[in-house]
Parts: sequence; structure tokens; C-alpha cells
Amino acid sequence: MIPLAHADIQAGFPSPAEDFLDHPLDLEAWLNPQPASSFLLRVSGESMRRAGILPGDLILVDRALTAKENDVVVAILDGGFTVKRFRHDRQGRPWLVAESPTPLPPFPLDADTLIWGVVRAVVRKMK
Repeated sequence: MIPLAHADIQAGFPSPAEDFLDHPLDLEAWLNPQPASSFLLRVSGESMRRAGILPGDLILVDRALTAKENDVVVAILDGGFTVKRFRHDRQGRPWLVAESPTPLPPFPLDADTLIWGVVRAVVRKMK
């Protein structure tokens, strides 16, 4: 449990957050309402950098969720895990799309590709 300041904080301006302490926040309950179906995975690679997912980050993946348009998902592709954006093309076909600084081709979602879970949160340690 970590104390939650009951105030929004503006990036770039000081905030007297100590004056606005609220009830403690249970990060596990807030980030992970379905612990029985959730897993943490460590990210490697740059293919989701533009989505704010960096190498070394932990992603919280919920296997009970059904992927919806624009969700970030973990899929099994060519026998390994990958994290990508779930999208549909104009014909309604599902694709997995990277969000890397270097353009990568999208991957068609076919019978050999399984969506393993939906990313609920990204955890990054600053220090």
C-alpha cells in the first residue's frame, strides 16, 4: 500500500502534494483486478517504443480479456511471445502492428497466431 495524493500533479510546476494525502492505494488491486489470469512479462526489443513500452519494462498481461481494436496484446507468433497493437484493416481482417521508430510490416493474425492476453499496464522503474 502506498499513500495516494488526492490531487493531480502538473508536469513542470511544483505541487504541495503532502497537503492532499488520501487513503492508501493498493497498487496490486488497482492495476490487476483479475490476479488469477494475469502475468508479468519483461519486454525486450524496440518494436513498441512509440506506444511507450521500452526494453526492460514489465507489462501486466491479463489472459481473461478479449482483445479489442487498438488494444496492446501479447501474441504467440512463430513460436515466441511478441507484444503488438491489435488492429483490423479496411476489410475487417485482424493484424498485429508494431509501433517502432523504424517502420515494420504488420503481421496478419492467422490460424498460426494466438492472442495470449491483453496488456493492462506497463511498469517502469526510473532508478
